[in-house]
This record gives sequence, structure tokens and C-alpha cells, in this order.
Amino acid sequence: MATSPTQRSYRAPCPGCGAPVEFRSAQSTHAVCGYCQSTVVRQGEVLSRIGKMAELFDDHSPLQLMASGRVTEGGKEQPFTLIGRLQFKNEAGTWTEWIAFLEDGTMASLGEDNGAYVFTRPIDPGRELPEAARFRVGSTTAINGKPYSVAFSGQASLISAQGELPKLPPLGEPFGMVELRSSDGEVLSIDYSRQPPQVERGRAVLLEDLQLQGLKDESAKDEKGRQFNCPHCGAPVQVQLASTKSLTCGSCASIISLDSGVGGELRSAEQDEPVQPLIALGTKGQLKGVHWQVVGFQHRMGVEPGDDEHFGWNEYLLYNQKRGFAFLVDAEDGWSFVRPTTGAPQLSGNGRSATYMGTKYDLKYNYEAETTYVLGEFYWQVTRGQKTSNRDFASSKGLLSMEQGANEVTWSSGDKLSADTVAKAFGLENKKDLLQRDDVGPFVAAKGAGCGTVILIAVILLIVLIILSDCSGSSGSSYSRSSGGSWGGYSSGGSHK
Repeated sequence: MATSPTQRSYRAPCPGCGAPVEFRSAQSTHAVCGYCQSTVVRQGEVLSRIGKMAELFDDHSPLQLMASGRVTEGGKEQPFTLIGRLQFKNEAGTWTEWIAFLEDGTMASLGEDNGAYVFTRPIDPGRELPEAARFRVGSTTAINGKPYSVAFSGQASLISAQGELPKLPPLGEPFGMVELRSSDGEVLSIDYSRQPPQVERGRAVLLEDLQLQGLKDESAKDEKGRQFNCPHCGAPVQVQLASTKSLTCGSCASIISLDSGVGGELRSAEQDEPVQPLIALGTKGQLKGVHWQVVGFQHRMGVEPGDDEHFGWNEYLLYNQKRGFAFLVDAEDGWSFVRPTTGAPQLSGNGRSATYMGTKYDLKYNYEAETTYVLGEFYWQVTRGQKTSNRDFASSKGLLSMEQGANEVTWSSGDKLSADTVAKAFGLENKKDLLQRDDVGPFVAAKGAGCGTVILIAVILLIVLIILSDCSGSSGSSYSRSSGGSWGGYSSGGSHK
């Protein structure tokens, strides 16, 4: 293994309180004093205090400053240390980005991606980038000759920071942010808080693959300040998860927004017509070799364009501290297990197929979806009545689903599960009969009779009517359609950070 280059660290007393402030990287221009929370800027060997940093929103992440690990890039393994922490906010909620200082003296970021993690590096885009507003969600663009899909375009702001940091945007002031994703699993973010805009590119990583050391002891997690009274009924509400953006009251089922953090102004929305999940919140189980806990539940309704018949399905939000989030989807045609993708499949010109990680998926269904009831905690700002435009695709290798809202496109991928697998995974053998669905096999998508099926039925009925008419001189018939649910529909929020 190559020896690390000599790195010159710099330490000086904080201008605010006199405590030592250390800069390990020559690229770091800012730091937050760990004692008085002063924001310190370095100019040569002079430290200046430019204000006080807002208090961190406690996200209960297993990561912490000075945790170390190893990342593999280009077939080579390189050690790194987490030296800084940034918290951002947009209309969908808050997210955290960790600053990693690598052994070769460069810096990278370890950020969240809808409950998973992405390790990103700054890159040169190779051209002058247009204004953030020019990127339209759902459109395609190219960076360094590679095609990307625009997954998010909107405003974000820095709400807090900790440790040693690169140049910071003004605290609380909105700036443009664009997120691009490719069909081979890359995610690329464009930060317009600086000029020229900073571009970072990365891929999803598993925390265990980073060989992290120095993580927080989960048993020592401080839960102080994570309990409050419901704004609607006054009952005590406890926040359990690190990245919760909204949750429901266990007493009155009101949806409570946490976009200002616990202790901020809480907003709630009352729900009626309760829906009871078959798998209770808090239930633990094992799927795909990973231990999951059910932390959220939502019921959704869908309708195909030009159709007046609605279909419904349920989604269970699953959580694992190191793997993030996944969805267990309960539809009339069967169960499925899906996770948000890091990249974005490439749609064909006519939208009838999508290609992801070298596999082509054919369009099966196109419909509008609406969230009608929720329970538990969610890592995005969930609200009753949220609407998205959805497309479901399938291939012999699995399932793909696309959801498009006003400012974001989210993709998820997964597989079908048998009801027996679900029952065994969550210890629900006593509910086997309730869990049984019209399972159609592990890779076959069937959400009821689609347009092609309806046409086929109509042709068959017409033939039968002609035969009956010839035989008896009378006719009369009708048919009904039984619609199930989607395998990938859910309303997520937030950028990859």
C-alpha cells in the first residue's frame, strides 16, 4: 500500500471562546467550534469568527465526526475520516451530508439517498452549466458526454453544520440544486450556492462495505427532545427514527410535520376512515437476508387515464439502520419488495420501455396515484392527498416503478414475493389466510385487466354473443374488471443528499 502524502494540519484558538479549532485539510475554509458553535473562517493562518452556527437537528445517525473507514475506487482501497457534517433543507425535508477527508489529501462526501448512502466526489462538468431553472424534471441532459435524467430541480438551504468544512453557503439562504441520475446507477448533484456551480458524482454504498469504525453506540443514543405533545389532541408522541420528516399520532392518527424539527412549530392534519394494517407497526422480520422493522404504513389509490375505476394497495415502510429504507407492497395481485434506486432508468423515446443496469423493462401500467391514509413515521413529508403520476415496468429480472411529482422523479426496483415468504419473514403464520393474494409468480406484473386484456375479453364476448344470437336469437352480457395495486408506488421526497 502506498504511503500517504504528508499533510499539514493547522490548529489555532477559536476567536469566540479560545478552544482549539483544527483544520486537517488544506481545502477546508470553514469550521464550527465544538464548544461555542462559532462559525470560523480561515484566511491563511488567521481565524475569524463570522457568526454562530444554528443547533444541529439531531438525526440520530450511526455516523459521527472522526469515524473512519475505507472506500474502494478504481479497484483501489483508500482510508478516509469524517471531519465535517452539513445539514440541508428543501421543501421535502432535511438531509445530512458528511465531509470525508481521504488519505491522498482530497475530500469527498457521504450523503443520504432516500434512506441509503452515496459516496460522491467533485468532478469537472466539462462545460458551462445553465441556470438551475433550465433543468426540467423528467428531461434528459448530458455531462461529459454521458446522458442523465433530471430527477430533482429546486431550492435548498443550509440549516446547520459541524466540524471542518469546505466553503459554506450563507446560513438559511436558499440556493438552486439539481440532481441528475444515470441508467447505470450514478447520481450527480449540482450545487448552485457557489459560482461556478459545484458538481459531484457518486454511487450507492453500503455502510458495512465502508468498514466504518468509531460509529455511535446505538445503546447510547440520546432520545432527549424527541418527544412532544400532538398539536391536535395533546397526546404524547415519540419520534423513533433518525430521519423522520413526518409521523402520525398514535391516539388520533393526525399526520404531524417535523420540517422545523422537534420543538419547532408543529403542523398536523386530521385523518378519518382509518385503515388497519395486517402487519403491525414495530413488527420485525427478515427479508433478502436483512433484518427490517415496520415503521410506516400507507394506503394508496390509483386510476388509469380515461378510466373511472379506482384500485387500491397498501405499502409498509421498512427500516434497517445500515441499509436504510425499503417498501413491502401489498396489492391484490400479490406482494412485492422494492427499494429506491440510486440511478434513473433511461426511458425509450415513446415511453413504452425503460433500460436500467443493462436490462430492458417493458411498460405495463400508467396511472395516477393518491395517498389516502398513513400511519407511523416517514423519511419524507407525507400528506394525505399527495398525488403522483406513476408508470410500472417489468422484465424477467424484476420490477421497476417511476413516480413523478412537481419537482422530483423517483424510481424504485424490486421483485415479487409469495404470501408464504411474507408470513414466514414476519412471523405471521397465524395470518396466512389473510395474507394470501392472487400471486402470479415472482416476476409477473398483473394489476388487473389492462387495456389489451379488456379488448381481448370484448372480442371473445362478441364472438360468444354472435354464436348465442345464431342459436337463440337473443343476446345479453356484461363483464367486470378487478383491479389490484402497484408494486412500486410511493411518494418520496428529498434529494440524494
